[in-house]
Amino acid sequence: MFGAMSREDPRRRPTVVDLFAGAGGLSLGFEQAGFDVVASVEVDPIHAAVHHHNFPASTAISRSVVCFSGAQIRSLAGLGKQDIDAVCGGAPCQGFSTIGKRALDDPRNSLVHHFCRLVSELRPRYAVFENVRGLTMGAHKAFLDEIIEALSAAGYTVQLPYRVLNAGDHGVPQDRKRLFLLATRHGQVPPDYPAPSPRVTVQEAIGDLPDADLFDELLDSDHVVATLGRRSLYARKLRGEAVDPDDLSHPRRWNPRLLTASTRTAHTELSRARFRATTPGTTEPISRFLKLDPAGRCNTLRAGTDSARGAFTSPRPIHPHLARVITVREAARLHSYPDWFRFHATKWHGFRQIGNSVPPLLARAVAGCLVKALGLAPGKPTVALALGNEAELNYTMADAVRRHGLSASPIAGRIRLPADAVDAALQPSFEFEAVTVDG
Repeated sequence: MFGAMSREDPRRRPTVVDLFAGAGGLSLGFEQAGFDVVASVEVDPIHAAVHHHNFPASTAISRSVVCFSGAQIRSLAGLGKQDIDAVCGGAPCQGFSTIGKRALDDPRNSLVHHFCRLVSELRPRYAVFENVRGLTMGAHKAFLDEIIEALSAAGYTVQLPYRVLNAGDHGVPQDRKRLFLLATRHGQVPPDYPAPSPRVTVQEAIGDLPDADLFDELLDSDHVVATLGRRSLYARKLRGEAVDPDDLSHPRRWNPRLLTASTRTAHTELSRARFRATTPGTTEPISRFLKLDPAGRCNTLRAGTDSARGAFTSPRPIHPHLARVITVREAARLHSYPDWFRFHATKWHGFRQIGNSVPPLLARAVAGCLVKALGLAPGKPTVALALGNEAELNYTMADAVRRHGLSASPIAGRIRLPADAVDAALQPSFEFEAVTVDG
């Protein structure tokens, strides 16, 4: 448990509870802004295990918010009656209002309802609701109004106009637009939305990473000892080699000689030839994968779906210089995750954990506005945290279910394709923006 300082001390680290936490994009951004993540709630036990691996001092709760109360979260996290500074989360929302029907009454939106309920029960000073920008368009706006009304009924004022923020405007080398609602408990100072920061390019993000295809070990493993090339300031910050004055996260103990999350993807020679022939910044016509422009930003990295919704793999960008799709680590760099941050060793899980998460630097920008409104100036901890057990990164669903004391998996299993179908994703596909979790 984190050491707490008196509420009057402006150096104290504020606290946050992350609902729908996934692997921890919001959690990490809040920690970098100076928060301590005291608890996370995530229904998928594999994602919850990865969250625990990266945030070992936080209480990882692998349960559905539907069957959990604010009192239970307080009890498990040892929070007692202390004030919580923030609750954040990106609740999935998939059903929308028809004539005479409120969207919050739609069973498909029950998780949004429970987000508002837990905010009401936990009574944090601030609440941050994050979701797809589509929620601000057309008939979906009525649903957004219902969320604002629910938070108002719970004693919170949402900062209006609400904002759609592009991660690319906040130091992330990716074009990713997300809706943020900032809700303030009555009596607290309302926060502002963050100002833009300088842009970062694809080359600055991944140009120093070695080609995974040069390492036979990465055919069966996600990590290897490797030497990196010349690093940009962005890359050096993600490796902890350059001082980032705005990063107030707890240092982690890790081996900087390891290149992690880099399992190779098998491609046919025909696919590689098409990738080579594609001009950077354009879409390869057969697979419809974008070949990244080294001087530009990455397109939005998406998560794909679980087996309950077809087990689709979202298109993965083509490397700007190499005839292959990007690795999980390259995606993590393009999402602004530091190199110490680990993902599940399986590529399918790793890409989903990135695509379903808020880029940490975007989350940091938002969380920093809350710290300012709180009137705090937290310092950077000096004691490094040891990451969790390596086994957490290799759990099967059965392993993760046992680890979190569950009786059965709450998540649809993965449909595994045979080896000769690895390249099947390179056939024409269509991608729709669904209104789903991105926390």
